Amino acid sequence: MDSFWDFFWLLLSAFFFLAYLVVLIQVLGDLLRDRELSGWWKAVWVVFLIVVPALTALVYLVVRGRGMAERGDEAAARAREAYRGASSGRTPVDQIATARTLLDSGAIDEAEYRTLKERALA
Repeated sequence: MDSFWDFFWLLLSAFFFLAYLVVLIQVLGDLLRDRELSGWWKAVWVVFLIVVPALTALVYLVVRGRGMAERGDEAAARAREAYRGASSGRTPVDQIATARTLLDSGAIDEAEYRTLKERALA
């Protein structure tokens, strides 16, 4: 590197390359997270991401950007719920015992007990 400007352009191009990689990773993560999109459409998006990556990433953000944000919010909500369940201090055995007590007392019926049991074991 002979001058300051060579170094400056190197930093600028490295920044944009890393930003581009982050966008590609976000798009691929969203593709894999989306349960409504069929496997064939996912394959088509991935092929286009390999063949024409920058244009495909921009098109994906424009076409599916809103759904991308919603899926991200849903994933964050699921992670928060999992954390709350893990940090509540109640083990699945405790939750099932509580549900059994409620069933025996008549506060819930058999279907609700099975639901609570499945949720505790999940």
